[in-house]
Amino acid sequence: MTDGKDMTESVIASFFGDRDGRDDAGKSADVKSGFVAILGSPNVGKSTLMNAFVGAKIAIVSEKAQTTRNRIAGVVTKEGYQIVFLDTPGIHEPRTKLGEYMVKTAYSAGRDVDVILMLIDAKKGIMLRDKEIISRLDRKKLIAAVNKKDLVGKETVSAQMDLLRTLGADTVFALSAKYHEGVQELEKEIVDRLPFGPKYYPDDMQTDMPERFIASELIREKMLTNLRDEVPHGVGIEIEKFEEQEEITNISAVIYCERESHKGIIIGRKGSMLKKIGTEARLDLEMLTGTKVFLELFVKVKEGWRNSNFMLKELGYSNRD
Repeated sequence: MTDGKDMTESVIASFFGDRDGRDDAGKSADVKSGFVAILGSPNVGKSTLMNAFVGAKIAIVSEKAQTTRNRIAGVVTKEGYQIVFLDTPGIHEPRTKLGEYMVKTAYSAGRDVDVILMLIDAKKGIMLRDKEIISRLDRKKLIAAVNKKDLVGKETVSAQMDLLRTLGADTVFALSAKYHEGVQELEKEIVDRLPFGPKYYPDDMQTDMPERFIASELIREKMLTNLRDEVPHGVGIEIEKFEEQEEITNISAVIYCERESHKGIIIGRKGSMLKKIGTEARLDLEMLTGTKVFLELFVKVKEGWRNSNFMLKELGYSNRD
């Protein structure tokens, strides 16, 4: 199963090792281009910010922490530059092997990139975890941003920006990713920092994530939206079938959960919850594929799958390094 991470890493490996200003086709580089890793604690708005940059829904979003599990690429191509943003899982204290994978994925994203964008939640303030994350980052690549400025006063935002500077972030922005405030100014700063190089993706490409991966994420998003407490965090999605035809796409997915009680909650009374999740996911999937979608959802119990190396690999959660 491919989660899209390998594709992104292969692009980084192919191009970052050679800064001679030429791409595979041998064309001279006449644009600024590079990779930007978006890091931070859970639920600070990393996915919302990447979607705002790209101008499309590339990464799923929800109000629940730890929504993002994989490294997800979003591509912005405009006149004179191309930016590949890497949305990453929120960095937290892991309690499962899945959590360990997520944290390792986040930190590894900051290794071979041109810019590291550290995001802070203005409402929560700068926590000890945020300070620890910043201490591990390359300051030369670092830009810090206080997100959700619309939720607090100007004095609070200003104080947080000052503290970020004392922690080693020379360049600090305040923004609201949800309302696209300050996003353009931040993008300009990123472009100024990028080297001249090749375009890594075609101009009309917004992500390199396979449709099967996006489909699984859209289904999981609807579960995060409709389910509460621990239930949505304990599910994994496997796309067993993704068959595209001229006018319809047939998709079959298995939802793995860790407890029989969770299975009952996911299915709901007379199948009502599973039907609701499927209906909402199908609408997004039809926008993704541009066709009608026939979606089948099955629920299976796999106790402790978040601590199973085999299941993590099967569902696309495995680090190669």
